[in-house]
Amino acid sequence: MTTTDDRTGTAPSTSAAASGTFRIGGDLPVHRLGYGTMQLPGPGVWGPSRDRDGALRVLRRAADLGVTLVDTADAYGPGVAEELVHDALHPYDGIVVATKVGFTRPGPGRWVADGRPAHLRAATEDSLRRLGVERIDLLQLHRIDPRVPLADQVGTLADLRREGKVRHLGLSEVSVAELDAAAAIAPIATVQNLHNLADRSSTELLRVCEQRGTGFIPWFPLATGQLSDPRGPLGRLAGSLGLTPSQVALAWLLDSSPVVLPIPGTSSVAHLEENVAAAGTHLDPAVLARLDRLA
Repeated sequence: MTTTDDRTGTAPSTSAAASGTFRIGGDLPVHRLGYGTMQLPGPGVWGPSRDRDGALRVLRRAADLGVTLVDTADAYGPGVAEELVHDALHPYDGIVVATKVGFTRPGPGRWVADGRPAHLRAATEDSLRRLGVERIDLLQLHRIDPRVPLADQVGTLADLRREGKVRHLGLSEVSVAELDAAAAIAPIATVQNLHNLADRSSTELLRVCEQRGTGFIPWFPLATGQLSDPRGPLGRLAGSLGLTPSQVALAWLLDSSPVVLPIPGTSSVAHLEENVAAAGTHLDPAVLARLDRLA
């Protein structure tokens, strides 16, 4: 049973719809609380899932709970997460699938940026095939490859968009200057940067995105660093609100800006349900001030 608490304003919801709606690129609506698939492949984000049936259950439960933004990447597995998304959710009725290209994977835990146009094009074609679609809703450049001119990397994705194989383009782990440079080449609908309660180094980029109506997808949204100790100040604060630390972290992100689209990932249905229950939670100014002091 959930109850409304004056300390938070609104009780946790059981539907991601309570997080509100954002239109990616101005025309592609999603519920703001999404789901990330990085934890579904094996250890080191490598190889098949240790529990394939469990991974499919998590994805289907996310859809049942109103999640309409599913974030994945060709590098997760590699290929494993995209195949799971297809097998669980195709034909994606009402679900926006965002994927990424721009990494190669030599082995578990190893990531090598590859922004060569030929690689980006071939990787996109492979993602189209694995996802079983003719057009990718949101294709993100997973990392800018410093060995390849940015114009060649973004230009290749822009060409794919003009060819009708991609609807919207995004970037991952970029600075404001890099966003500006990329946006001069092609429209950029989203950016995906590390940003959470404990690491706010992308705050300036978030404010720029807010001004421009660009979606901001914080990866690693539940990381709370040393604040994660349930006996510590964040744990005690969350307990006083009837929430978990993860729910407080998600509520903080959702309250931080209307363009923020958190994508917490998990391989557990129970943890997924806990995350989605935070979708309708709003933290009052006094709680937000306490979180700022903790961080």
